[in-house]
Amino acid sequence: MLSITSRRVLATAVLAAVPLFVGAASYANGSKTATFDVTMKIIEDCTIATAPLDFGQSQGVLATTVTGNTTISVVCTNTTPYNLGLNAGTGTGSNGTTRYMSGQAAGNTGTVQFNLYQTSGSGVWGNTQGTNTRGGTGSGAAQTITVYGEVPAQNTPAPDTYRSTITATVYF
Repeated sequence: MLSITSRRVLATAVLAAVPLFVGAASYANGSKTATFDVTMKIIEDCTIATAPLDFGQSQGVLATTVTGNTTISVVCTNTTPYNLGLNAGTGTGSNGTTRYMSGQAAGNTGTVQFNLYQTSGSGVWGNTQGTNTRGGTGSGAAQTITVYGEVPAQNTPAPDTYRSTITATVYF
């Protein structure tokens, strides 16, 4: 059995071998420093988000013009120029800036013609850069762009839900 003195010596040796506080040590041999860079490259980039355009869910005879609008949100890096285009859509017979919504019921081949404008009632919106797209410059924040829709008076097709899917593209 160890004496009290032997136990104290042993305890002191164990404690000396295990530092209680790593940061509490004092170093007297000097110090050295080094630096490192922190970097990131920002590239020209854009994101786009859309909302649906609904001309109404209880429309009767198409004897007068029906209007509606929606918005597109474009976020581009600061100073990045962009163009926003809208394709013809998926309705039967759609081509260029001529757009149709197609009936959804089985066997219904009816269509409803509609137009998309950059300003209310004018500036038909298409997908040809420099001709019928809308340009802008990114700010790094969301820019909300309104799309104006119009269903002109026309022969009314059979009752049904009519639909077209438009693809909005931001070119940058």
